[in-house]
Amino acid sequence: MPAIDFTVLFAVMVVAMVSTKLWLASRQIRFVAAHRDAVPRQFAETIKLEAHRRAADYTVVRTRLSMLEIVVGAVLVVALTLLGGVQALDRAVSAWFGQGYAGQIALVAAVVVITSVVDLPFDYYRQFVVEERFGFNRMTRAIFFADLAKGAALGALFGLPLLLVVLWLMGRAGALWWLWAWAVIVAFQMLVLVLYPTLIAPLFNKFEPLADEALSQRIDALMKRCGFAAKGLFVMDGSRRSAHGNAYFTGFGAAKRIVFFDTLLARLSASEIEAVLAHELGHFKRRHVLKRMLVTFAISLGLFALLGWLSQRTWFYEGLGVRPSMGGSNDALALVLFFLALPVFMFFVTPLGSLSSRKHEFEADAFAASQTDANELVNALVKLYEDNAATLTPDPVYTAFYYSHPPASQRIERLLRHA
Repeated sequence: MPAIDFTVLFAVMVVAMVSTKLWLASRQIRFVAAHRDAVPRQFAETIKLEAHRRAADYTVVRTRLSMLEIVVGAVLVVALTLLGGVQALDRAVSAWFGQGYAGQIALVAAVVVITSVVDLPFDYYRQFVVEERFGFNRMTRAIFFADLAKGAALGALFGLPLLLVVLWLMGRAGALWWLWAWAVIVAFQMLVLVLYPTLIAPLFNKFEPLADEALSQRIDALMKRCGFAAKGLFVMDGSRRSAHGNAYFTGFGAAKRIVFFDTLLARLSASEIEAVLAHELGHFKRRHVLKRMLVTFAISLGLFALLGWLSQRTWFYEGLGVRPSMGGSNDALALVLFFLALPVFMFFVTPLGSLSSRKHEFEADAFAASQTDANELVNALVKLYEDNAATLTPDPVYTAFYYSHPPASQRIERLLRHA
């Protein structure tokens, strides 16, 4: 393929992606605003109009902010690729660090830092303006920047050695380097699943054993009925950062833990908590976690194979605004360009992943209804939708494209069939 053809293709895909994202966001804003003043029939007796309007306003504000992020993100990608940003960075770091591993790692790190710095104002505004305005923010600026520093430190601690291994494989493992690199990445991801509950998560939050003995016994009985074993029940101090509530499983194999946000325990009754947990257990019983992992690994294998092929094509570099080195290594350039371009080309398969995820959520709801009272899960969902200001009237097209969970009306309608 001639480089100019790939340049045109990439530019067209960027425009198509941005246009579609902005169109979907504008649909969501118009649809939510149009239904702001009427609570859906299914929720008329449980959700007050004031809470419904608050959720609509919250959704609109967040979506408008995302529209600005979309434009800025696209400009950044074009600046780094077609406008020569990566080329200029490569020359600068090569002058400082040479073209060996230090220079290649510096190039990747520079791009990561630039994209993170561009994202930072949006993260800050979302936390301290949007979340603050709607009463969700409980995070101090000290915690915000401490989390940022810890995240950067962990990224360097784990990411830099991993990057060095991948670059070494690209240069030394022959034509099938991408297969070995994929195996390393998969092994690393599995290791993180094991280490996260006990070594990584406690760096950001405090975890204490669930002290409510009656609730613990209730949950233990549920897990025995479902044939599930966990290493412990823990409460996380989510209220230090946000008023949003949640519960989740973490870890892998024998290291699995059940974690409740303290905000969730404060809001739901014991029977509602049991129903929410039964939903999460449904994901394991229906093997959703395993299926998602296998699909993710299969997709990543294909992408690594594609990267291995593209890294040998001159038009790939030149089409994205970079002149590859004729004598030195282009491995870091290939990684940077690939992961900048990948989201552009992968965007239009987003609905497939969303559809699969929504299907899994319905299945987990059905499992929960078979193990607990479906009405209790309905009550819990209503409270969580209200507390988290999740809109009850999302745009159907936006939902089909992005939503990993079915809209509230659909979930509750199906659950009531099991009641």
